Amino acid sequence: MCDIVFGPYERPVQYYETDRMKIVHHSNYVRWFEEARLYFLESIGLPYDRLEETGILIPVLSVDVQYKKAFTFGDTFQIFLKCVRFNGVKCEFKYEVRDKETGEVRTTGGSSHCFVTEDMKPFHMKMLYPDIFDTLKACVKE
Repeated sequence: MCDIVFGPYERPVQYYETDRMKIVHHSNYVRWFEEARLYFLESIGLPYDRLEETGILIPVLSVDVQYKKAFTFGDTFQIFLKCVRFNGVKCEFKYEVRDKETGEVRTTGGSSHCFVTEDMKPFHMKMLYPDIFDTLKACVKE
């Protein structure tokens, strides 16, 4: 099952993720959200490659990021993730990105997604894949 608040997913900031100002470029935070989300799915027994083999795709509908304090090369970050909404057709995640050393919250954000078939048609998870539905529903923390 699921721990409701998942995490931490952690890794160091890579040099290529920084810009001329020596801080992490803002676009990388969205990539980090995806890394944490894929790690979360794998940890609950739903690795993304298995979902794709089943015919399930999970496109992003929206993403938002609130920057509080920048990361720099050499910092290690931790991402804590919550699935805050899941109805079998759509789901929503919230993220907190913290400095590993201090625990300081540096960035927050969210993303929403839907479940579609390979031909991009939405479907209801509970009807077609009840085991996957139950696994994801158990992880919701509103």
